[in-house]
Amino acid sequence: MAIRHFTQRAIGLWLMLFVIMVHISGGTQLLDPQKIWQEAEIAERQTVADLGCGGVGHFVIPAARLVGEDGTVYAVDILKSVLQNVASRARLEGYKNVKTVWSNLEVPGATKVADKSLNAATLINILFQSKGHEEILREAKRMLKGEGTLVIVDWKKESKPFGPPTVDRVNPNELKKKAIKVGFSFVKEFEAGPYHFGLVFVKPV
Repeated sequence: MAIRHFTQRAIGLWLMLFVIMVHISGGTQLLDPQKIWQEAEIAERQTVADLGCGGVGHFVIPAARLVGEDGTVYAVDILKSVLQNVASRARLEGYKNVKTVWSNLEVPGATKVADKSLNAATLINILFQSKGHEEILREAKRMLKGEGTLVIVDWKKESKPFGPPTVDRVNPNELKKKAIKVGFSFVKEFEAGPYHFGLVFVKPV
């Protein structure tokens, strides 16, 4: 009886751990949205975009709060189901300044956001999933105004028990070179979280 109880408890603990790991596998729950948007220096009445926003609006909703009802937040993703989830959450929480946009960021001009219209944009836990880094950076640059800010946050290139395989994680120094190559100016690197690095770039006027 004691062995059976121990086995059931062990299985229960394993299942709980599995649920936790699935919950954080995307990485967004390990990051503070307020801190990330602070690095982007967004303010009321601005227009910003979370490029590759993910299904829970972890960064979209805080941005909507920060830019206020006279600002706009574009939630951009390639998955329509993700965009539906974000739109539903924004509606439930009363944010009318969130606009969802379907896009493949690797395709130039695919994002239905006007040229030079954004004050700031983020790429959070996106680039490790893609080989088209320069294409994505160019698309972000197209949408940003002169002096607009791009914040990139991604997994540190370290072996961890969760998150993407080390081989898929991006090198921040390589990202700096690619961003500069497509026309960004590097501003700074920051500690985005215990498992993530952050890079800040600005689009020259």
